[in-house]
Amino acid sequence: MPKKIKEPKLEHSDFSGEFEDDGVTVLVDIFRPAGTNGDWTLEVISQTEVVTTWEDGFATDQDAWEEFLATAERDGVKSFLEDDDEPQVH
Repeated sequence: MPKKIKEPKLEHSDFSGEFEDDGVTVLVDIFRPAGTNGDWTLEVISQTEVVTTWEDGFATDQDAWEEFLATAERDGVKSFLEDDDEPQVH
């Protein structure tokens, strides 16, 4: 019988959630594998399903949140709506 591959359980940060600015709402997801002290991953998902993922992990969820805020401040929340790079693979 084929083995079922279990999806790893994720621990989501309390900083995760919807963020709205300038009439634009994005979903900020900060997570890591559950039960670990691994690095936190930062993803921002737009209403049009454009996913922006930071390549580098963060030591704390607070660091990831602050990076998101700094990026939103510098580039604007609308920057997460544009898919300038290669097509996203889901």
